[in-house]
Amino acid sequence: MKDAERARNLLQRTALLEFILVKNTEDFQQVLNKLDAALKESPITETDTTAVTEAEAPTDTTQSTDEVDELFQKVEDESSNELYTTSAEVLQDKPFSGYLKSFRGGYGVFAADVSKLQKLLDNDKVKKLIPRDGAFVWGNKLIQVEGDDGSVLSYKRIYYLNREAVLTGGVVTDARANLGGVGSNVSGQAIVNLTMNAEGSKTWARFTGANVGRNVAIVLDRKVYMAPVIRDRIPGGRTQISGLDDIDEAKDIANVLRAGKLPAPVDVVEERTVGPSLGHDSILAGTNAMFWGFLTVIIFMIFYYKGSGALADLSLLLNVFLVLGVLSMLKATLTLPGIAGLILTIGMAVDANVIIFERIREELDKGKTVKAAIDAGYSRAFITILDANITTLIAAFVLAWIGSGPIKGFAVTLSIGILASMFTAVFITRTIYMMFGKKKPIKVLSI
Repeated sequence: MKDAERARNLLQRTALLEFILVKNTEDFQQVLNKLDAALKESPITETDTTAVTEAEAPTDTTQSTDEVDELFQKVEDESSNELYTTSAEVLQDKPFSGYLKSFRGGYGVFAADVSKLQKLLDNDKVKKLIPRDGAFVWGNKLIQVEGDDGSVLSYKRIYYLNREAVLTGGVVTDARANLGGVGSNVSGQAIVNLTMNAEGSKTWARFTGANVGRNVAIVLDRKVYMAPVIRDRIPGGRTQISGLDDIDEAKDIANVLRAGKLPAPVDVVEERTVGPSLGHDSILAGTNAMFWGFLTVIIFMIFYYKGSGALADLSLLLNVFLVLGVLSMLKATLTLPGIAGLILTIGMAVDANVIIFERIREELDKGKTVKAAIDAGYSRAFITILDANITTLIAAFVLAWIGSGPIKGFAVTLSIGILASMFTAVFITRTIYMMFGKKKPIKVLSI
């Protein structure tokens, strides 16, 4: 990506996709009447709304738009629409529903009134009046239409939905950005095509079949992108999101939906910018070097040390799993220098096995039995391996203590790898030898 800011915001976002049934007209009208009656009887003052808003600092307010929201919506200047606002006379009779205006496709709120209505929704008194199974949710952007006098009028849609979602983004197996096909109702428009897993497809088919004629809201991070009518049962789990501004927005949404199943968000610990060509070449070269280096080491060990070499390869794989497990437990960030440290660890782990195997060969050449050669080889090689690893650990600790950024990542990974390699090379392989010779002595050793 060429836009570093867009990339940063996209990486830090974990999208919450929800499919939620829209409440029917009767339920919507009942809650509006209930809110109007309660607010007329006990009006909420400006002091009440300000105090609640500041104390709770709700994250779902339209008034406070963070950097991530700016990635997905273009925020228009609300001050240019101050002409269109709800009059005090209307609010006196309908203190809540007066803000809602009937527009094509549903209800909306004038841009100048959005923050006012949101303050009401954030108030504790209003929250207690809304049924537990319902929730008011805003649309994803301001919509502009032409007013009667020719001026541009901006409003934001508002929906009354079920509290619980029917499906979430966890069932989405793939999300792709496309342009609507010719002849469809979204011809030429940016869309996102979703594919669900077997469980999601089954639930979606059952839900759509039971709610034909009702609206279902497609909600991304508590903002409604569209609320289409369910025309028929939808089998196969294939669904489409439309109503997007452009293909870039569709691509961003598709990307975050594919990663939306991650259990934790991504935090930017370090940021470096390189050209797209250089970055691509570096990733490709690093991947190839790691693959061929690892494969070459495995083949060499089997070729040169035969069966014992295969045993060393097994301990090598276990070493990699141990290193990754410890890094995960420590919640460490695996950077490119950290990957280099991991590759160096692989070489050092094999080096320990090479020292042990050469010692065993020397003992076998002296005429010792296999068991005696193995015992002597490990005992004699252990001091050499320990000395070599301790000196490397000292250097790694100094790098981790003094260095920062890439240097620290390299040092941490290397330190963990050295400790893991000592365990796998010295103890794991010897334990396997002991297991093979437990029932009957090993007469011939493949080494």
